[in-house]
Amino acid sequence: HIGSQHALFGSRCNGNFCSHNKVVTNCKNTVQGFKRFHGRAFSDPYVQAAKSSLVFDLAQMPTGTTGIKVMYMEEEKVFSIEQVTAMLLTKLKETAEAALKKPVADCVISVPSFFTDAERRSVMDAAQIAGLNCLRLMNDTTAVALAYGIYKQDLPAPEEKPRTVVFVDVGHAGYQVSVCAFNKGKLKVRLFLHILSMVLVLNRHSMLIFKLIKITKALNKITKNCANIKIKTVRLKKEDIYAVEIMGGASRTPAIKDRISKFFGKELSTTLNADEAVARGCALQVSSRAEWHMSHAVLHCSDCEVFPKNHAAPFSKVLTFYRREPFSLEAYYNNPKELPYSDPTIGQFTIQKVVPQPSGESSKVKVKVRVNVHGVFSVSSASLVEVVKSAEGEEPMEMDTPVKEDENKMQVDQEVQKAQGDDQKEHADKKSDTEDMETSTEDNKQEEKKNEQPPQAKKAKVKTKTVDLPIENSLNWQLAGEALNLFVENEGKMIMQDKLEKERNDAKNYVEEYVYEMRDKLHGVLENFVSEADRDSFSLKLEDTENWLYEEGEDQQKQVYIDKLVELKKLGEPIQNRYTEAEERPKALDELGRQIQQYTKVVEAYKAKDELYDHLDELEMMKVDKQMNEAMTWMNNKMNLQSKQSLSQDPVVKAQEIQAKTKELYSACNHIVTKPKPKVEPPKEETAAEQNGPVNGQEGSEAQTGNPEKGQAAPETTEAKLPEMDIN
Repeated sequence: HIGSQHALFGSRCNGNFCSHNKVVTNCKNTVQGFKRFHGRAFSDPYVQAAKSSLVFDLAQMPTGTTGIKVMYMEEEKVFSIEQVTAMLLTKLKETAEAALKKPVADCVISVPSFFTDAERRSVMDAAQIAGLNCLRLMNDTTAVALAYGIYKQDLPAPEEKPRTVVFVDVGHAGYQVSVCAFNKGKLKVRLFLHILSMVLVLNRHSMLIFKLIKITKALNKITKNCANIKIKTVRLKKEDIYAVEIMGGASRTPAIKDRISKFFGKELSTTLNADEAVARGCALQVSSRAEWHMSHAVLHCSDCEVFPKNHAAPFSKVLTFYRREPFSLEAYYNNPKELPYSDPTIGQFTIQKVVPQPSGESSKVKVKVRVNVHGVFSVSSASLVEVVKSAEGEEPMEMDTPVKEDENKMQVDQEVQKAQGDDQKEHADKKSDTEDMETSTEDNKQEEKKNEQPPQAKKAKVKTKTVDLPIENSLNWQLAGEALNLFVENEGKMIMQDKLEKERNDAKNYVEEYVYEMRDKLHGVLENFVSEADRDSFSLKLEDTENWLYEEGEDQQKQVYIDKLVELKKLGEPIQNRYTEAEERPKALDELGRQIQQYTKVVEAYKAKDELYDHLDELEMMKVDKQMNEAMTWMNNKMNLQSKQSLSQDPVVKAQEIQAKTKELYSACNHIVTKPKPKVEPPKEETAAEQNGPVNGQEGSEAQTGNPEKGQAAPETTEAKLPEMDIN
């Protein structure tokens, strides 16, 4: 969700999004509220009117669009609105990647519901500059509705009357309202409008008609009546409204909440997060399929309205023309007065390489127009239907479609598209198959006529094939391909510069942090581990470094700070190491003493002929006794030497050496003292079954144990009973 973020620029800063206090300290280089300038020309009256209220400077880009003038890397730069938004998206991308611990490539971006085609294209360009794949541009109000309804378990069934909820978004730069109908698994946006702009326009219009002066009561009455008219356009009664949800930063203002509550005659609901509802809806959009609507667009061909107001989107339509030569289509919004935008033109689309039929008649041209999931209008494809004869010189067959049509005639075929529009090609293939089937049917009829007519009356077979036509787009304020690639390249350079600047600042901060940390510790936990002379010398060095940071070292290269930190650590690390050794050495000595005591007890028990250890080898136990005595002598010697050392001097023995001695003693002795006693198996007693032989035809245990003397008795008994059996 692109909110009212602040972008700070400067001599060494690239799009650093920071706190609001930078607006005061560095107002000229702090950009805010730039979302409203997307897709607008610098000469747009809206832009010119907004200039007076801005703390930063606007400038005209070479293409005529609006740019922002700031100081960057000690140079005056003019960045386009798309570039500034791309910087914001790059920062959001970094934040998401840091939280998710993985790369982020896809996103859903919300825009105000009143954004036009040019503004939406501008936001899409910004996403491309930032290296993001925008899955969908989503209206703010639709995102809020999705966040509200996706977890509701008590919604009406699809065949029942929907639950109507009004969402009021009172934000920083816009005041939007949407009326949404909910069923289980279904969301329909019945109406959305930009209330603030709508009220001002209708008030001005009503005052001109009725010649009213600006009296407060009359103005408030007109405002209320205008809002009521909008509610009636969706044929909705106030009694049909289930709830009124309010969100946005300004929704916390009691006066605003009171006026909205009185208008709808209901208590306002605040179950949604006032600040994060739109962002949550965008996140949920990845797995949702909520439909939304657009303002009506017209394709200029005898002023035919192709997408009426509140038409569902995404949606495609196929237009049929009859032309002999290339032609252009102009798309624009039908009612400019309803737009918060000065130019209703969407763009011009030229269908190229259109040629007449061999007979000189107009060719049939099919043009597919589409409003995609982002709410952006485009001419997605164009094809020419070409008549192909099977043989030359034969009389052409009469076709069902008249070729001598008025060139301005247009046929519109509708095809409902799914959310991603992946079935466009499939639909085109099906339509082509249908045409082939119709042609084949005509061929069969002609074959029947052939049999009845004389040979000279035979007509040639006629088939049709489609030829894709190139389309040249001329969109209103759309970034050209070269400019877009240049912005992408510049964004990459600025990201790298920003990375280098961050590393430089981090290196500087490490020096500053080390100075403050060591200065405090020298008179704290490290006070006893450094001599007075060394402490005074090191403190002076730290003070000089601090002064250097705020003077000559204010703006140095990264390596300079790294070298300065290494220089300080040469003095500080020995002190820190002495403190660490003093903390870890007693623990290591205790562990070594415990091992020595354990093996001492085992040796004494062995010498006392304890039955637990009487199985151990005498030579090995002598080895254990020797290792134990050597370790004890080494430990006592080191402890005596260390006790004579001052804490401000380097230790005689380090904790790491003691741990190594403990490990050596364990490796030499543990496998000896833990050797288990050998197991003694008791003698086996003969059971009654073994003496009497096998029972019920089962083999005796003698056969399994392999005793040859006992194993002969059974064969003799068997031989006596069965003399006919041969015994090997």
